[in-house]
Amino acid sequence: MKKTASDGRTRERLTREAIADGAVALADAEGLEAVTIRRLAKDHGVSPMALYWHFKEKDQLLDGIAERLFTGVDLPPVSAEPWPEQLRGVLEALLAALRPHPAVAGLVTTRILTSEAGLNVAERTLSHLRQAGFSPEHAAEIGSYLLSAVVTLVTSEPGQRHGDDEEAHEDAIRVRAASLGALSPRRYPNIVASAGALAACASPDAYYSLGLDMLITGISGIATEPAKAEAEAAS
Repeated sequence: MKKTASDGRTRERLTREAIADGAVALADAEGLEAVTIRRLAKDHGVSPMALYWHFKEKDQLLDGIAERLFTGVDLPPVSAEPWPEQLRGVLEALLAALRPHPAVAGLVTTRILTSEAGLNVAERTLSHLRQAGFSPEHAAEIGSYLLSAVVTLVTSEPGQRHGDDEEAHEDAIRVRAASLGALSPRRYPNIVASAGALAACASPDAYYSLGLDMLITGISGIATEPAKAEAEAAS
């Protein structure tokens, strides 16, 4: 495709960050499958060549989206609080950045170590896990699990809204609840009893708080043995 002078001027104005922000907004509205370089170029009123200057292929664009999500993680300052509280603060900051963008939240799982913003999140997470007494190897494994768990909380929220059609969203929840509620109560008594909660969260905030409670409680429960082992090794 022939590059025009206007493409050159637009390239100066159209930053990598602005393109990634546009991609996130498009995914929020229409889903990740709608995000293409051609579509973003059209939305920005430029030719695809103007975007290729920053992202030569879609995988690079997806990397840029993940980087923007990590940039939005407002890490709390390091404090004198016990490590479980500090670790929870990091997970809460990550959750706050991902929760508004469920369509692209899954992109961060394999991209946390590919940008400075992601590296900062990883470093803080590993630091608190090392404080808990875990070895570098175990801290890396647990840190990866925690990232995946937070992403899963976001992408699997029951009754999560997609797009701007409130009526369609409410209709979908009613259909889902009715479908589960219509199952045989003899064969599936607990699913029938929980039909409403399975179709949609009564309180999304409570749903996320419970999820973090389970993660921190679980990590705290297994932290004592590694800490004891390292203390004995050092003595």
